Amino acid sequence: MSQKHPCNRRDFIRNIGALGALSTYTLAVHVPEIHAEETSFTPPDFDAITKAAGPPADEPNMTSVDLSCDFLVAGGGMAGVCAALAAARNGAKVVLVQNRSRLGGNASSEVRMHIVGANHHKGHPGWREGGILEELRIEDAVRNPHWAWELWDLMLYDKIVSEPNITLLLDASLYRVEMENGAIRRAWVRNDLTEHIYRIQATLYADCTGDCRLGLEAGAAFRTGHEARDQYNESLAPETAGPETMGSSILFTSRDYGYPIPFTPPRWAQKITSDQLRLRKTHSWEYGYWWIEWGGQLDAIRDNEKIRFELLSIVMGVWDYIKNSGNHPDSATWGMNWVGMIPGKRSSRRLIGPHVLIQADLEGKNGDFEDAVAIGGWPFDNHTSGGFYDSDIPPSHSIKIPEVYNIPLRALYSVNVPNLFMAGRNISTSHVALTSTRVMGTCSVEGQAIGTAAALCVKEGILPQALFDNKPLLKAYQQHLLRDDQTIKQLKNEDPADLARKASEVVASGEVESSKAANVLTGFVRDIPEHWDHRWGGPMTSDGAWIELRWKEPQTLSQVQLCFDTGFFRELSLSEQSNVKKGQVRGPQPETVRDYRVLYQAPESDAWVPLVEITGNYERLRRHTFPAITTGALRVHVTATNGSPEARIYEIRCYA
Repeated sequence: MSQKHPCNRRDFIRNIGALGALSTYTLAVHVPEIHAEETSFTPPDFDAITKAAGPPADEPNMTSVDLSCDFLVAGGGMAGVCAALAAARNGAKVVLVQNRSRLGGNASSEVRMHIVGANHHKGHPGWREGGILEELRIEDAVRNPHWAWELWDLMLYDKIVSEPNITLLLDASLYRVEMENGAIRRAWVRNDLTEHIYRIQATLYADCTGDCRLGLEAGAAFRTGHEARDQYNESLAPETAGPETMGSSILFTSRDYGYPIPFTPPRWAQKITSDQLRLRKTHSWEYGYWWIEWGGQLDAIRDNEKIRFELLSIVMGVWDYIKNSGNHPDSATWGMNWVGMIPGKRSSRRLIGPHVLIQADLEGKNGDFEDAVAIGGWPFDNHTSGGFYDSDIPPSHSIKIPEVYNIPLRALYSVNVPNLFMAGRNISTSHVALTSTRVMGTCSVEGQAIGTAAALCVKEGILPQALFDNKPLLKAYQQHLLRDDQTIKQLKNEDPADLARKASEVVASGEVESSKAANVLTGFVRDIPEHWDHRWGGPMTSDGAWIELRWKEPQTLSQVQLCFDTGFFRELSLSEQSNVKKGQVRGPQPETVRDYRVLYQAPESDAWVPLVEITGNYERLRRHTFPAITTGALRVHVTATNGSPEARIYEIRCYA
């Protein structure tokens, strides 16, 4: 990481005033080839994160290290990982701070909660999230076919350390910030394992901690608990406001060893009765159980140790019941092989942005957002605050949301700290809306949204609010998100720089029913049942299948972007739970194009000249950059898929 700060605080604040003098914008953020055919790796600069700036005055045994960057991301869960990657890939220098030794948060091997989101376990068919999260899911399915959680952890680590624009600080806890003119000037981060205190100066900051740790230190407005029904006219809210939240959970895994496995509970295990479990199912044992939940009536942050102990005592008690009550004799050969030690939180603090998402927003009753940047679709899924001990009522109350919904940018930055973004379960929502937005698939796409926004804000020298206020720039930002395969409901590709949109004709070697060649230019990159068909499907022959873009006037091209089918109708998430694993493909998705060539027609000739040749592809989004060529026609020739009898392409983009 460079130690040269790109813009000091006073210059940054001064630059904001220049915004009003600009009338039109083009999105000038650098777009790298995310999936280059040949990649090189430069090891992280560990000297940069150990270079002493002298010991802190109050802690002589620690070493101070000064760092500077464009964008500091606090929190390395799924929101923080996606935010860091999006910002870095779009040219920003990023420091990612994680207070544990692993990335992924509740999706890591420490907690082992599978990632869910807008598709709601296929309840919203076709709405699996795209973008960085899809890249991670596909990579895990291919590299980790045997469902190893530790390999998922390692894959996330690989993605982060392989990005040259990211400096990663693990086992590092943010504990102090310095403010200037109401904005964050510098953050203090502590790592007791290395005896370092980092003083990190950034232009923009993101709170992806879940608990609003950065926002709390910065004095950002936040709320806890739940609102009264009449505050936002939410029918799902209780009549009166209160401090209660949803509790935390600790999961466990077990497997059938094929021989008797006895279990002796620790002395502090709960003694669980069948009456306590009558509304909580124990019919499967490989992965248990989200309803081992407690702490909603306590402070999820400051009472964490008490919550941890209580949850562990319930876990041991439930397993004791399964093994020793006599009601599950088939469990005799089953043995617990892992138990979580970190409570997985559902809710704590929530930062307040210019817009607070409420029940009516998610139900589509307030219209859509002009600043839509991400999607959600998980049900309103409110868990009882008493958790396991509310045994007389169901552990959760789930109401399906009819359609996926958009999330606005204004819910992803602070209302009173001008250079603070947020993504994750701490975004600006009511408690009712939080019961849907809190899940990790939704948190991930929020992260990509703010990471991309941060890179643009740094490039333009503006703050998040200015991005919203300038409508041409806002539209360009949304189009850039689409270019990076971020899903925004009802928003289609209208990128003026995409030369494919100027094509006068699209032809192909063949077409299956409704999957016409022209579909690659509809501007949408997914199919929704009974609504859309936006892909080309070409029957594979002995010579494969091909599709061509033709222009009336020659075009100069230096980049082609392809979006393939990766089976959005399928569940795809690392999990220990049998019903979630069912139907998944752990490997390349069969619908995906495997081998292909990109060719162009030479000027004043019928000859086709190869530009790119790829074998073994399994990814959804591919970008190919090459020396500029001038042509009137471009062809993508698919020679093999990963199993499908059709060559499927959702979109072809071309750039100068």
